[in-house]
Amino acid sequence: MSETATSTHNFDELAEPPHVEAPRDHKLWPLLLAALKEVYDPEIPVNVYELGLIYKVEAKDGKDGKTDLDVKMTLTSPGCPVAQEMPGWVQGALFSVEGVGDVDVQIIWEPPWDPSMMAETAKMQLNMFM
Repeated sequence: MSETATSTHNFDELAEPPHVEAPRDHKLWPLLLAALKEVYDPEIPVNVYELGLIYKVEAKDGKDGKTDLDVKMTLTSPGCPVAQEMPGWVQGALFSVEGVGDVDVQIIWEPPWDPSMMAETAKMQLNMFM
């Protein structure tokens, strides 16, 4: 991606959760990030990325020109009512990005999610200043 194309994507440091591992230098990352920010926890008016539910995104470029993704995410609690649906929502959002091949989304529970994992923007939206 050219420097000009990269600069058109506004990188908002306040919208970055402190712990997420992501392929920020990958050519598809701006589109993947935008897709992740379209998925919302139905009980909390914040997207799953800024909420800190996405722990890790790995991108592996295949010989077919497609990029396969491996996503590790969590939920705000093990009893989350959308626990069965949320991984599918994330998978569907990422599948919509042109150039994406396989997408594997796994729910993990370690480390357990807590509000300190949210991006500053999420804390501001929820009036949770820490």
